[in-house]
Amino acid sequence: MKDIDTPLPPDALARRLTEVYDLVGPLYRRAQRSVEQGLTADGPSVGVRAVLALLHRNGPMTVPQMGRAQAISRQFVQRMVNDGVDRGLMESVPNPAHRRSSLIRLTDGGRAAITDVLDQEHLLLREVGGDLTDGDVTTCLRVLGAMLTALDHVDDA
Repeated sequence: MKDIDTPLPPDALARRLTEVYDLVGPLYRRAQRSVEQGLTADGPSVGVRAVLALLHRNGPMTVPQMGRAQAISRQFVQRMVNDGVDRGLMESVPNPAHRRSSLIRLTDGGRAAITDVLDQEHLLLREVGGDLTDGDVTTCLRVLGAMLTALDHVDDA
């Protein structure tokens, strides 16, 4: 009988974590399609939605900070911010810590838009079921966080 609380040796851990990667890709793509389907034709794109969610969660941020937080290029984030500003969902404000890198913050319209999207996602996620416990979710977050940290150096290349 396996002891599920004993740390795995590196090769066994790598094999098990490959199973996680095999699920994360399809999960991400299905979630993205679900978000796209829930967005109205005149609503924010998936990319703008990601920036809105980041600002909702963290408050005002610079474009480089958002790029690092999402592990995506600053240029992509800037395009999403430009789209969001054009739609009146976010705005650029002076950054007291750095004159050349403005802070981006939600407008009232952006706050309402992301609240609506998050509420819709919440309703969908209520259907997950599976008798999952808080401990299960905590463990999942710990594993995914460790995997993400292990890949931090990839962005430096």
